[in-house]
Amino acid sequence: MGVAEGQEKAGAAAFNLAESGYGDRPDLDDDGREKRTGTLVTASAHIITAVIGSGVLSLAWAIAQLGWVIGPAVLVAFSVITWFCSSLLADCYRSPDPVHGKRNYTYGQAVRANLGVAKYRLCSLAQYINLVGVTIGYTITTAISMGAIKRSNCFHQNGHDAACLASDTTNMIIFAGIQILLSQLPNFHKIWWLSIVAAVMSLAYSTIGLGLSIAKIAGGAHAKTTLTGVTVGVDVSASEKIWRTFQSLGDIAFAYSYSNVLIEIQDTLRSSPAENEVMKKASFIGVSTTTTFYMLCGVLGYAAFGNRAPGNFLTGFGFYEPFWLVDVGNVCIVVHLVGAYQVFCQPIYQFVEGWAHSRWPDSGFLNAERVLRLPLGAGDFPVSPFRLLWRTLYVVLTAVVAMAFPFFNDFLGLIGAVSFWPLTVYFPVQMYMSQAKVRRFSPTWTWMNVLSFACLVVSLLAAAGSIQGLIKSVAHYKPFSVSS
Repeated sequence: MGVAEGQEKAGAAAFNLAESGYGDRPDLDDDGREKRTGTLVTASAHIITAVIGSGVLSLAWAIAQLGWVIGPAVLVAFSVITWFCSSLLADCYRSPDPVHGKRNYTYGQAVRANLGVAKYRLCSLAQYINLVGVTIGYTITTAISMGAIKRSNCFHQNGHDAACLASDTTNMIIFAGIQILLSQLPNFHKIWWLSIVAAVMSLAYSTIGLGLSIAKIAGGAHAKTTLTGVTVGVDVSASEKIWRTFQSLGDIAFAYSYSNVLIEIQDTLRSSPAENEVMKKASFIGVSTTTTFYMLCGVLGYAAFGNRAPGNFLTGFGFYEPFWLVDVGNVCIVVHLVGAYQVFCQPIYQFVEGWAHSRWPDSGFLNAERVLRLPLGAGDFPVSPFRLLWRTLYVVLTAVVAMAFPFFNDFLGLIGAVSFWPLTVYFPVQMYMSQAKVRRFSPTWTWMNVLSFACLVVSLLAAAGSIQGLIKSVAHYKPFSVSS
C-alpha cells in the first residue's frame, strides 16, 4: 500500500509548508495545496450526480418484487441509513478533530487515520472493487439506453411487435471513446461543471419516467398490484420470488451508493465554513432529493406496470409512446452517465497515479506534462503521457468486461450488495466510534453494532440474489437484444 504512505508523506510535507507560512498565500489552502473552491451547491451536485443514477430505473421492478407494504418501507430505511452514515463519514474528513484536524484526502486515508493500516487495506479493497464495478455498470446502462433510442424509433415506425434489435457492443465502444477523452481531465476540480450538467440530466430523466408513469395511470391502466408484490404460482415460482426479493434489496442499495466517493467530494470544499458541516447539509439535500424521486418513480412505476414492471422502465419498453419523449429520457440517461462515470473513476485514477509517483518519483515518463492552450478562451489543459496511456487502458478494460456481462439489473444489484455494508455502514460507524471514543458495550456501541450487523445480513442476502440472477441471465443471453 505504497500510495497511502506516499500520500501521507505528501500531506505532512504540505502541512509543514502551511505551518511555515505558505498557509498565508491566497492561492493555497492550509495544507499547501491549490485553493479549494467547492461550495454547498457543487457538493450537492456531485452527490446528486452520484446518487440519482441508473438505479432509479430499476426501482419500479424492485417495488414490484416487494409489494406496497415492504417496498416503500425498504426505500425509506435505506435513505435514512445512508444519510445517517454519511453524516458520520463527513466528520472523518479531518482527524482527530473533525474541524481543525489533518485532512484525509480519500476514503481510505480516513479509515487509515481512524482505524489503522489493516482496516485501511480492507477498505481500499472494497472501495476500489466497488468503483470499478460502478464504472462497468454505467457502461452497460449507457449502451442499453443508446440502443433503446434506436429500438424506440424502430417500434414507432414498424409497430410494437417488430423485431427491433440493437447491438450493445457498438454502443459500448462509442461510450468508451467518449470516456477516454474525458478521462484526460486531471481531477475532480476540473469536472465540477460536468457534475452539474449530469445532475440536471438525472433529474430530467427521472422526471420523464415519473411523468410517463402518471400518464399511463391516468390513461386507465389497470396493472395488477398486491401488498406483497409478485405472486407465487401466478407471476413467479416460490424460489424465484425469494431470489428476486433478495436481488431487489441489492438494486435499492445500489440506488443509494455514493459513500465511497464522499470524502473525495468533501475534499473539493473550501475550508470556511467547516467542511464537515457543509458536507452534512449537502448529504441531506442529496439524499432527501433522491429519496423523493425514488419514492415517486418506484411507487408510481409499480402502479403503472404492476407485477410485470420491467427491470428498466425506460429501456425495457414499459413505454412506447410518445416515442420522442422516451428518446429524450434515454438521451438524458446517456449524458448523465457520461458525467457519473467520471465522478466514480477519478478516485481510481488518483489512487493509481499517486502510487506510481510514490514508487517512481524521478521517472521522466510519469512526471512529463504539457499544457495545451485551448481555443476560444477555454483555458489551459494539462496533458500527461502516463495519464493518457493508463486511463485509456482502464476505460478499455471496463468496456470489455461490460461487453462480456451486459445485464442491467443483475449487475447493479450485485454492486449494491457488495458495497453497501462495508462502505456505507461498517467503516463510517467504526470510525465514528473511534473518533468519539465510544465505550465498549455502552448503549451507543450496542446500537451501532446492531445497525451494522443488520445491514451485513441484508447485503449478504442481496448478493446471493444478484449472483443467482446473473447466472440465469448469462444462461439465456442473446447478443443482439437490449438487456433490461
